[in-house]
Amino acid sequence: MRQIIFSAIALMLLVSCGDKKTKDQSMLPDSSGNMSHVSVVLENEMWDGSVGEAIRNVLATPIYGLPQDEPMFSISQIPTSVFSGFVTKNRTVLKVEMGKEAGINIVDDVYAKPQKVVTITGKTRQEIIDVLNTNAEKIIELFRNVELNERMRQMSKSHHTYTAIEEKLGLTIDFPSIYIIAKEADNFFWIRKEITTGTTNLLIYDIPFDAITKNDSMVNQIIKIRDSVGELYIRGRQDGDVLANGEKVESYMVTENAYTPFFGETIIDNKPAFETKGLWDLKADFMGGPFINYTIEDKINKRWVVVEGFAFAPSVEKRNYMLELEAIIRSVKIK
Repeated sequence: MRQIIFSAIALMLLVSCGDKKTKDQSMLPDSSGNMSHVSVVLENEMWDGSVGEAIRNVLATPIYGLPQDEPMFSISQIPTSVFSGFVTKNRTVLKVEMGKEAGINIVDDVYAKPQKVVTITGKTRQEIIDVLNTNAEKIIELFRNVELNERMRQMSKSHHTYTAIEEKLGLTIDFPSIYIIAKEADNFFWIRKEITTGTTNLLIYDIPFDAITKNDSMVNQIIKIRDSVGELYIRGRQDGDVLANGEKVESYMVTENAYTPFFGETIIDNKPAFETKGLWDLKADFMGGPFINYTIEDKINKRWVVVEGFAFAPSVEKRNYMLELEAIIRSVKIK
């Protein structure tokens, strides 16, 4: 009998603790902060020394594929003694703790939600630096995914109502209603949003499966295709103008050949995809900017689905514009 009573009490305590944990979790405030911003929690003397330099080398590394150097993340350093209250609510937090076994700990929703808190520990500064450098790619990917998900969440509040994309291309893609369809053809859509200094843009189209051969020249094939699409659909402001010598101007979007594109493999909608990042410009014009192109393998429908984002935003940072375009592209669902 005593055993039964003891078991019942233990069960009640377990349920009570579980309820308290669930309640505490549900009571967490919403996280906050600017896009692509990381709070780094460590002491001032470490921030000013080799540990701080190592952190900056990882988090503030320049993003490949932008016309000017822009850091992967903006950083604010916060001493441990003042890390409390509203400053704990940032979506992405990197903490450094000295005097513990070397390691890394990753926890979700500690002070707010959604939130990712990464803690680096070590008994010496060099141990902390080693752990940081070993896990640099993982940390960057974790924080970028948090920002991509947050941008997708924000955009979902005002969803577009276009049906033609799904009807013609057999796919869905989530973007805000502020975007408009600038051009539409049988299997091609150019979608555009006006921003303060220019535009952000999406291109969505498909091509036959035999249009690309998987070999060492994949990046050249994709660039050739995007340039042909640019020539066909993305014409410049002076296109068709006649010069004094009677020659007609041809102006259209091409890939900047002086800048080597980034090329890699990824997954979109659980399908293999090729990611290409580089710079574009307008032939016979003075417009240009960054682009990110995903060429998605759609074996079932025997085609490639291409979704590309590009920005025209002179004289301002383009990092967050490109982050938004990537978030939109990663929402693609192929029927």
